[in-house]
Amino acid sequence: MVVLNKIYTRTGDKGDTALGNGDRVAKFSPRVSAYGTVDETNATVGLARQHATGDMDAALARIQNDLFDLGADLCRPEMAKDAQSPYPVLRMTQSQVDRLEREIDAMNAGLEPLRSFVLPGGSALAANLHLCRTVSRRAERLAVELSTVEEVNEAAVKYLNRLSDWFFVASRVANDQGRADVLWVPGANR
Repeated sequence: MVVLNKIYTRTGDKGDTALGNGDRVAKFSPRVSAYGTVDETNATVGLARQHATGDMDAALARIQNDLFDLGADLCRPEMAKDAQSPYPVLRMTQSQVDRLEREIDAMNAGLEPLRSFVLPGGSALAANLHLCRTVSRRAERLAVELSTVEEVNEAAVKYLNRLSDWFFVASRVANDQGRADVLWVPGANR
């Protein structure tokens, strides 16, 4: 359980921060950039939820919880030492990736195939989901970059890859099942 009695600690005043294993690193380290962008993604999901109802809101709430799991995973390096940890280490799992895939397939089943690229926009919910998509893509790029220099849970990277797809398909659902998508017209303003 997390207990936060005091919000500021002053321990990061010199530009470093603690990771989940207690190591201190620069606040601009690749690992901090990756999980910080996951947190930013979560904030954009909170904005999208202001326009969501019913099943869409419930799905976004599940994603927000997953994003906290993902942040916990990314802030804890040294996966090989997890067995030596005095408490269970939270890692993303393939089942979380699989759930996103099932949800993508279910949402996509009711959509007409695209004949053009979609411009971010349409309804307020769709526009916010496109913002979620682009920020999650950045988080994915940073997690992949981190994986070139440190070990990263493969399921974490897969989750981010599927998540941006989820946001794209959900944006089409939010645009009246794709009927209100704003389509790109190549060269329209020449």
